[in-house]
Amino acid sequence: MQLETLQAMVEALIFVSPRAVSLKQLSEVTGASQPELNAVLEKLKQAYQPGHHGISLEFVDGGYQFRTKLDQSQWVKKLYEAKPTKMTRSQMETLAIIAYKQPVTRIDVDAIRGVDSSHLLRMLLDRKMIRILGVKEAPGRPLLYGTTHDFLEFFGLGDLSQLPSLESLKELRAAQGKETMPLFEKDIIEEKDLSP
Repeated sequence: MQLETLQAMVEALIFVSPRAVSLKQLSEVTGASQPELNAVLEKLKQAYQPGHHGISLEFVDGGYQFRTKLDQSQWVKKLYEAKPTKMTRSQMETLAIIAYKQPVTRIDVDAIRGVDSSHLLRMLLDRKMIRILGVKEAPGRPLLYGTTHDFLEFFGLGDLSQLPSLESLKELRAAQGKETMPLFEKDIIEEKDLSP
């Protein structure tokens, strides 16, 4: 198969998919090898990087997806009259704890935040940012929560390994002159509290 033909196929598959398309899926559909697909994906990335395109090819959620470039987002919002998803500090805080500590129970989240998080968990479940992973084998069999594919897409992450370390977040806050502001409501969180 010619490289141009494969490139057109891959471009069409990624364009029509509502979710990120993995290398494995592309290989199964096209019959191409992963090295061939990597070469095609690199050509597509380069083709969509110049300033005259409104989209770019991004690696998110373990696959590839066309995404609107930030400088063009205002026009897309205008077309769809969609309000950007906004999250409160409490929602972001709860989501961060789940992302770093998953699988985690509500009781664990509450212990770290210092307040009840039930309503926040329901909101994050409704927004499909988190999901129930199962139950913990402990008295009361509490639910275990973790992040979703929508979480990875929302934050533009390929996978959870791309989350910044807690130390780098602290350095960023210090660089912004906010070293005295807590990262969380209850400012006694240590990196060991966030690691599973």
